[in-house]
Amino acid sequence: MKSKKIITIILEKTPDHYSAFARDIEGIYGAGDTATEAKQSIVEAIELVKELNSEENIPEELKGEYEIKYQFDSASLLSYYQGIFTNAAIERLTGINQRQIQRYASGESKPRPEQKAKIKNGLHKLGKELSELEL
Repeated sequence: MKSKKIITIILEKTPDHYSAFARDIEGIYGAGDTATEAKQSIVEAIELVKELNSEENIPEELKGEYEIKYQFDSASLLSYYQGIFTNAAIERLTGINQRQIQRYASGESKPRPEQKAKIKNGLHKLGKELSELEL
């Protein structure tokens, strides 16, 4: 059984908007005022590339089945979820103090790989717990 290809889309917060681009495919770009709009824009860009090009000009990654995976940089992720999670909540999830979380969210400093892993693992753990809930 052939596994689906993964297309990684990088989402970044800029001063004006969110931008999106395919990490490993040239010419796939999107943008929007929100991360949701940037995601929609990138999906539309992929559809246009497939629609407007001949089969031989479509990148191999876009042929057949694929899955889109979104990747935020740390500042963009923390900024995006700021309306949902307070710095105190992220501290409880990750063990990283609130002031440091704010530095990451503002782009004042970048987390080391170990800190990135703490953020990712804390959010994934919460997501797993939430997905197992029943009401």
